Amino acid sequence: MNKYGAKKTEIDGIIFDSRHEATRYVELKYMERAGLIKDLKLQERFCLIPAIECEGEKVAQRAVYYVADFTYYEKKGNYLQRVVEDAKGFRTDVYKLKKKLFRWRYGIEIKEV
Repeated sequence: MNKYGAKKTEIDGIIFDSRHEATRYVELKYMERAGLIKDLKLQERFCLIPAIECEGEKVAQRAVYYVADFTYYEKKGNYLQRVVEDAKGFRTDVYKLKKKLFRWRYGIEIKEV
């Protein structure tokens, strides 16, 4: 159990941070098999702020990343739309900030389930 009460759950040899996330994975796998979505990926990493190295500074600033629980493509009319999804139980302040940075940087709204 983590500090928010989530229980790690294993499905298909993958350990998820919560039962909620694991359940969503199963749903998305069914959707992919049915042809409703395609190219399902787990834990895709997106750079929000690149690393900064300044002359004269001893320590460089590390890059800041957002790691999506799931990404996939969903058919919208005649084209495919990229979906970035997060199985959220609790929205931390850090997550809220990263969500805003993600929308600004990539122009995609994170879908919370």
